[in-house]
Amino acid sequence: MPISHVAGMAFERVSRLASIPALLLVAVTWLVSVAQASAQSLIRDPDIEHGLRELAFPILRAAGLNTKRVRVLVVNDSTFNAFVIDYNTIYVNYGLILTVESPEMLQAVIAHEAAHIANGHLARRAENLRAAQRNAQLGTALALIAAAAGGGEAAAGIAAGTSASALRGFLGHTRAEESSADRSAVSYLRWAGISPRGMVNLHRKFAGQELLNTANQDPYMRSHPTSRERLRAAEAFLDEFGDQAQQNANANYWFARVKGKLSAFLRAPGWTLRRASEEQDRDIRLMREASAYHQNRDLARARAAIDAALEIRPDDPFYYDLKGQILLENRRVNEAISAYGYAVEMAPNDPLILAGYGRALLVDGQVNKALQVLEKARARDYRNARLMRDLGSAYAQVGNNGMASAVTAERYALQGRLADAGIHARRAVGQLPEGSPGWQRAQDVLIAAERANKKRKRK
Repeated sequence: MPISHVAGMAFERVSRLASIPALLLVAVTWLVSVAQASAQSLIRDPDIEHGLRELAFPILRAAGLNTKRVRVLVVNDSTFNAFVIDYNTIYVNYGLILTVESPEMLQAVIAHEAAHIANGHLARRAENLRAAQRNAQLGTALALIAAAAGGGEAAAGIAAGTSASALRGFLGHTRAEESSADRSAVSYLRWAGISPRGMVNLHRKFAGQELLNTANQDPYMRSHPTSRERLRAAEAFLDEFGDQAQQNANANYWFARVKGKLSAFLRAPGWTLRRASEEQDRDIRLMREASAYHQNRDLARARAAIDAALEIRPDDPFYYDLKGQILLENRRVNEAISAYGYAVEMAPNDPLILAGYGRALLVDGQVNKALQVLEKARARDYRNARLMRDLGSAYAQVGNNGMASAVTAERYALQGRLADAGIHARRAVGQLPEGSPGWQRAQDVLIAAERANKKRKRK
């Protein structure tokens, strides 16, 4: 089964985006890509993102950040790395999540990235980004990212074709920044009752990286310059504050569940079935088995496993979401709608669950109802390209070609395809009532596309 259709997880080809107001498509920065200068995908899954919220919540609260606004998203990249490029999102590569051995290590990473946000380090990144563009001769204009919450407007174009050196220049932190972030991160961990030993173990992992040449260094090392001094500082933090933090059962559970679901979808089904028995929590083991059986196209066993998990956790919306997607991908549409319905009842505002429910309704031909559900999902999560594809299809099926074009334009913009986005945005502007919300969003995309095109011609 193609990985993009594995149940319970959506892999979307999207750029790593800055925060965009719902009615103003701004600050789309295609600059941030992998060293090979290819677009990255985000792994979107409601279960995984909820688990990361559980792990991040006490840290974000300690940092004074908005726990409802700041999200942790998973990047479909096997390397060990994490980064921030806006004030509302912490990006963590799945390779990092699968590599760290404890929730404290992952929480130390989250705390460190949260510190870059809380300490205002992103303000310096805007200049880094401009410098990286000049140095790499990117030829794409960039306006400053939208002002802080509640105020101001700013427009941004797309920076494409970024070189690896420009990427490192943008993401790179000074040692002073890193030390500052470490100190803040330790204070967050201490306030949240989380052992700083995770940070010590993190630095130990990279203690020898400085002896390697840049090509052989881990990406985390290249964008987060480390040193033995930072390791010694982390050890000093541990000595000062002690390791008195008690094991947190909730953190342990969600760490195991996030890792379990990621590995179930990213590794071969046979590997999962051989290793699932090592899982301490039986419901997580059953969830992993359900995922593996589904990839093996064994609906009976997949269904039996997820039903057994639901017997253990009958009020778990994410297991119902997984069941719904398994059933939908096996063309059991009515049963899938029922499973998704239970999930929506338990988590009525989760945009990824709503997106799955809307997709099932759309497949069943309940287009008007699907449209309502999908719009509700979009209002809560504009970065879900798969959702935007379904929403565009729904608008087309009800004959609203203007909105279908507007949504398609936004989807292409999210994927960094500004030329295609401009074509659909122009159609939408010509078909929608001037000044309407859809017209305004299409106009924003069109402006960004035209600016990118002008810059491209100047090169």
